[in-house]
Amino acid sequence: MEDTISITVNGEPRQLRGPATVADLLAQIGLDMRKVAVERNLEIVPRSTYAATALAAGDQLEIVHFIGGG
Repeated sequence: MEDTISITVNGEPRQLRGPATVADLLAQIGLDMRKVAVERNLEIVPRSTYAATALAAGDQLEIVHFIGGG
C-alpha cells in the first residue's frame, strides 16, 4: 500500500509516494546518485546506502549537486 509522505528538500516542501528511499527521491527529481551528496535530518547519508535509506514523513533533506568544470 502506498501513502503520500511530506518531506522537505533543500528547504522546499515536497510530497512523494511512500514507501520511498533516498535513491527513489533522487530518481524522481532526476539527479544522478553518483553526482550528489545527501544529508538527511542533519546526518550525511553514505552513497552506498541510498537504496536502503527509507524516507519518513517529516524528514528534512539537503541535496548538493556536484558540477564539474574548469
